[in-house]
Amino acid sequence: MTAVYSVFKKELKGYIQSPLAYAVIAVIMALAGYFFSVALFTSRIAEMTSLFMNLAVILIFAAPVLTMRLVAGEEQDGTMEFLLTYPVTIPQVVLGKYLASLALFLAIIILTFIFPGILLFISSPDIGVILTSYLGFLLLAATYLAIGIMCSSFTSSQIIASVSGFGILLLLWIVGWLSGNISGPLGQFTKALSISEHYGDFLRGVIDTTHIVYFLSIIIVSLLISMLGVAKRAWS
Repeated sequence: MTAVYSVFKKELKGYIQSPLAYAVIAVIMALAGYFFSVALFTSRIAEMTSLFMNLAVILIFAAPVLTMRLVAGEEQDGTMEFLLTYPVTIPQVVLGKYLASLALFLAIIILTFIFPGILLFISSPDIGVILTSYLGFLLLAATYLAIGIMCSSFTSSQIIASVSGFGILLLLWIVGWLSGNISGPLGQFTKALSISEHYGDFLRGVIDTTHIVYFLSIIIVSLLISMLGVAKRAWS
């Protein structure tokens, strides 16, 4: 765990020193504030469902930007070989980088606590629904980041890593739209594959182990593929 922590600390320091990270956080919070205000003043209902749905779409753009440098950046800077000469294993490298990106998003999630705080001050929102929404949002963000790192591990170009990550996340978000027009096993498959389908129940206050297993499965598979990508670079 010491090796994982060393990689984690290095990457987290990189985020703290990066203007891009602050810019992304500022944009996310600004858009979150806008969507929260619009929903509150137009519907006059003390809920955060629309905010969490909009944040999920925003993260499709933001997550690949924040993960594109984690592996591809090492290649561009020529530091990958130097990193792998440390007494750390490839799984430790990937896990440390992933946890650093997740810590950054936890900071963003903490910043959003201002919105339920406002609702609690002016009304009596359903705390249970808000808590399950946060659980779903955390799983969603963790999944986005894992996919972003996976894309970063197979290219030396940060732009390609970002664009490919965005493409995969967008596809997983909209693939569920096909389920309404496709019947039979294929329709059920597209619905089961869709991130939005699994995420939606959390926003309604429903915790289903099927959805939790779905998100955790994508995270684990993405990280394993990331390890293979880094290993391929180490052996080449």
